[in-house]
Amino acid sequence: MKLVIAKTELQKGLGRIQAIVEKRNSMPILANAYLEATQNAGNSRLHIAATDLEVGVRGSHDAQVSTPGSLTVSAKKLFEIVRELPDEPLQLASTANSYLEIQCPRSRFVLAGTAGDEYPTLPSPSPKAMVRIQASLLAGMIERTMYAASADETRYNLNGVYFEVLPDTGKIRMVATDGHRLAYLDRVIAADLSGLSSGVIFPRKGLSELKRLVDEEDADEVELGFEGNNGVARRGEVTLMMRLIEGEFPNYRQVLPKPPRHVLVLEREPLIHALRRVSVMSVERSRSVKLEIQEGRLQMSSSNPDLGEGHEELEIDYAGEALCLGFNARYLLDALGVLQAKEVQLGLHDELSPAQIRPTDDADSLAVVMPMRI
Repeated sequence: MKLVIAKTELQKGLGRIQAIVEKRNSMPILANAYLEATQNAGNSRLHIAATDLEVGVRGSHDAQVSTPGSLTVSAKKLFEIVRELPDEPLQLASTANSYLEIQCPRSRFVLAGTAGDEYPTLPSPSPKAMVRIQASLLAGMIERTMYAASADETRYNLNGVYFEVLPDTGKIRMVATDGHRLAYLDRVIAADLSGLSSGVIFPRKGLSELKRLVDEEDADEVELGFEGNNGVARRGEVTLMMRLIEGEFPNYRQVLPKPPRHVLVLEREPLIHALRRVSVMSVERSRSVKLEIQEGRLQMSSSNPDLGEGHEELEIDYAGEALCLGFNARYLLDALGVLQAKEVQLGLHDELSPAQIRPTDDADSLAVVMPMRI
């Protein structure tokens, strides 16, 4: 293998795979990047791929290939080297023992590698239906739901975000829950959803990589599709594949709270800062804060036998009955932190019912946080 490629192009491709490469030693080769140089009818490309057997990404980059070939090298070390090199064309060449030589006018590095045919074969699913979704829209849906997914490995079917098509409304929905909180978001997309699979669970790591893909500067649209137990996202020359979570997502509609009896409209930023301050004095394990709602004011407090106590008060437009509730401050902050609205609605039914948080300007968004005993 021998080629010349722009430093910025190589760095972009290697940066894209850093969170995917497997750092554990179960299969050492999974810490490597797969590099393949090809020539096809005058079209020279360098393909960069990586997988951890659950999530994989493959990108294609412009290069001047003089000798096709493939090998694998440490993804982390190659990225660190390329990142520090000057912004000049780089020459990559493989040696007889599958080492990779990286050269530019004043630098030369040699990395130990392995033959390309030793790398696990990446799946190549070809979904029958692919739907184009605006990158910024998909990024927002991921951000507004993924925080609520469970990190408890024993609840495998909750370790991701549920994706479904709502045929009656022409919307797509993402839902996540860990049993203590829930988040969902609906969005309309200008595409035919009839052939798109529904009722699938994206894994957290796969969604994190999809979020990185749609957040790239030149991201405009992404194609999304499913085949069997695989999810596929394509954007330009980059293809992301992930193994979907097997299992049944709980019937979240059964646990959605009934419409609240009391609705408070609050400015988001002051509420976030007040919660952050008062939670400093909360017990580390529970992060519990007490919310006391009275006419014209919202009082927040927390106490810790080893530290002391903290109190905050916000003026609110409220004239209903007095309420006293307890919540995990981190859960409230997570829900508020992903919203972009200036004002939010805090919906409450009674002192034992969950809080409902939504932006005042978005009826298709909802976060639910279960109360706790104080």
